[in-house]
Amino acid sequence: MHGSALPSAASAVSGWLLVALCATSGTYCLLRARRADRAARGPAMGEALMGFGMAVMATPSGIGPWGPAILLGVFCAAAAHALWLLRGGPRHGHHAHHAVGSLAMAYLAYLGLSAGAGHSHGPGSGHGPGAGLPLVTGALLVYFAAYVLLGGARLVAAGGAQPVAVGGGPAADAPGELTRACRLTMGIGMLAMLLSM
Repeated sequence: MHGSALPSAASAVSGWLLVALCATSGTYCLLRARRADRAARGPAMGEALMGFGMAVMATPSGIGPWGPAILLGVFCAAAAHALWLLRGGPRHGHHAHHAVGSLAMAYLAYLGLSAGAGHSHGPGSGHGPGAGLPLVTGALLVYFAAYVLLGGARLVAAGGAQPVAVGGGPAADAPGELTRACRLTMGIGMLAMLLSM
């Protein structure tokens, strides 16, 4: 590779890795939603939507001129739904995170839309109209950085505090840990997309 081709190739590889991670997380959440009871199905579907939306948005080859408008509509609706579910009180606090995540995705989609038709190659397409508002971008960066740090600490703490099973091995809560890891992966993906702006 020569000169400027190297950063472009590295960016494409990291973009496709982000697509693979987000699509895998979305698929896991979708499968979890199929097995979940009614109360857990909604959050799992919201997380699946987030994973697949992030995978589409992170595609290095771009999402075409229609992509940002569709994603904007989908994630505005998802944010409104999460905000509607928040009326259930404090025990439904996980909907607040879904609302923030959906609003962040709508924000990124809007920036892709404002960058102009045919020029949208995801949120990291450079400066100008797609660069975003520093205050909004900064607030989202702080939120998702804190979410990733806290989520990572909880995942490590949960892994270290596993009870010992009868056979001597750890009695791991594999589905619970996978769910936390999936949420952490999507938080890292959102952080990466915001940092690439």
